[in-house]
Amino acid sequence: MKIDNLDLVRKSIEARSLAYAPYSNFLVGAALLGADGQVFLGANIENAAFTPGICAERSAFAVAITSGVMQFSAIAVAGWQQGKDSGQAFPCGVCRQFMVEFCKGDFVVLIAQGGDNYTTHTLGELLPHSFGPDDL
Repeated sequence: MKIDNLDLVRKSIEARSLAYAPYSNFLVGAALLGADGQVFLGANIENAAFTPGICAERSAFAVAITSGVMQFSAIAVAGWQQGKDSGQAFPCGVCRQFMVEFCKGDFVVLIAQGGDNYTTHTLGELLPHSFGPDDL
């Protein structure tokens, strides 16, 4: 089954329901599309000590990588305050740097804004002048 951008965005919104965010109430879900067509879901998981938490994007990558998938086509991210129907959440700086480890600048990043609305970006746009494996 071919996954298009809207399907991936919808899966990221579904993944939001898996988030554990009792402190911020800011729920984030991610749907990562492997080059082989598999979709890996991730959600933010907060921690009372704050820094041990993990973002949805890195959560999805961790599931994919530990499943043996190392090549990716796109990721959709859906995040907004609990109880609201829309909003947006771009990947944080740590997540952007994490993505550079496994993806090139043309990697597609879809930002859900609620419903069927989303914007399309590339990793290169979100993290210009990145430092990655090719720089070593």
